[in-house]
Amino acid sequence: MMEKIVFNMREIAEMLGINVPKAYELARRKDFPAIRLGRRIIVPKEAFFRWLEQAALDKESSGWF
Repeated sequence: MMEKIVFNMREIAEMLGINVPKAYELARRKDFPAIRLGRRIIVPKEAFFRWLEQAALDKESSGWF
């Protein structure tokens, strides 16, 4: 079995501890690495973890941590 290289929005919601509509809202942000394939939205695994890391770093550097 191949390792998954993308997440769907339900998986993103579960990992972030948010509801699915909130995950779709996140996917509409310009800085979030979502890809639309027809009606589906997928998120490349590596890009998601880079985005998450950068979001944490940005929060730290803004003094809001």
